[in-house]
Amino acid sequence: MDAHNKLAILCGGGPAPGLNSVIAAATIRARVQGIDVIGLRDGFEWIMQGDINHVTPLTIEGVSRIHFRGGSHIGIARANPSKSPALLENAVQSLLRLNVSQLITIGGDDTAFSAMKLAEHAAGRLRVVHVPKTIDNDLDLPAHIDTFGFQTARHYGVEIVKNLMVDAKTTSRWYVVIAMGRTAGHLALGIAKAAGATLALIPEEFTAPLPLKVLVDTLVGAIIKRMSYGRRDGVAVIGEGVVLHLNEDDLAELKNVERDAHGHVRIAEVNIGEILKAQVGSRLKQFGLKTTLVAKNIGYELRCADPIPFDMEYTRDLGYCAAKYILSGGSNAMVSMQAGRFVPIPFTQMLDPKTGRARTRLVDTESTRYHIARRYMIRLRKDDFEDPYELAKLAATAGLSNEEFEKEFAYLVANEPPAAVWQDGKDFL
Repeated sequence: MDAHNKLAILCGGGPAPGLNSVIAAATIRARVQGIDVIGLRDGFEWIMQGDINHVTPLTIEGVSRIHFRGGSHIGIARANPSKSPALLENAVQSLLRLNVSQLITIGGDDTAFSAMKLAEHAAGRLRVVHVPKTIDNDLDLPAHIDTFGFQTARHYGVEIVKNLMVDAKTTSRWYVVIAMGRTAGHLALGIAKAAGATLALIPEEFTAPLPLKVLVDTLVGAIIKRMSYGRRDGVAVIGEGVVLHLNEDDLAELKNVERDAHGHVRIAEVNIGEILKAQVGSRLKQFGLKTTLVAKNIGYELRCADPIPFDMEYTRDLGYCAAKYILSGGSNAMVSMQAGRFVPIPFTQMLDPKTGRARTRLVDTESTRYHIARRYMIRLRKDDFEDPYELAKLAATAGLSNEEFEKEFAYLVANEPPAAVWQDGKDFL
């Protein structure tokens, strides 16, 4: 393989802040070494069809300032070449026709899987390295390593929720905020915890099939508890991935909803915010209670935000290391920075043996970090039902007897996580 063949870069999946910084850093590192670099427009979309006309030459001058901006200089798409050997072969042949021998892919778990399958299919004809990105923060990196884009998305998400909290208090209303996160609740929990939102609900709390009533009653219980403290306002941040746990009988839309190129339900098409708004309002009326509820989705506002300095620096490191590694003969690995050092993670370590797909990283609901977030939330807890004073206050707010309130809501705390344990064996929280 001629070491002077071109390097190609593509972006797959959904946008994330810092994409342009990876593109720029990898391009500059390669050009300094005299390697020509091209950007493949719209991810795998065109090359997997054998179309080599959607290509952008990348130069130092052309990319030297793009790291300040969000979005993708070369576009992005969810095209999936791993659906068939023919599409993979088209992609390989397209790259070879472009005189490309090295490919850097930038994306989430689906793009990582496509990169791995492309490398397998190429069987030495190409070197492939993947740079992990997703605002969902759900790629299987070490627990202390965020995917790039997550911190910027959380930063802007907190700004939005902070303003909603002020509006909620000013107008005495509740916001039901749906945050992105197809399988994991990192973004929803991270935004809610940092902003001090009233509560967060994330997919990791629940197992399928999840009755919609559980979500509704959890929110209603939080509203009643908040009212018992004299507050008629609040903000609940909910990870959109809870949709995938819901009982299909409760959410018939799942049977007909559109799916993306990787077979995933397009969760944005299931308007869970509006569904919860209607159901919670109806449930409150059963107790003679009324509050103004507003549903709001956030995610698209975050994905193409200009990266904060953390992600600008982080992605420059990732882009540099991706280019250096692949130009030095490295391949079939995901790029990571751990404790300030470059660590390649072989593609073979990314697979979940049960699913054959790339592993995803979920929120650790047994961690101290999660327990602290949970402890700050205003939601019904076991000790609310064990304290006669608190129980009486909650029941009176709902216009019920203590026994009636327990009958309606006590089931919610049956599986409440146990208290975190400190080093001496005592309850930590």
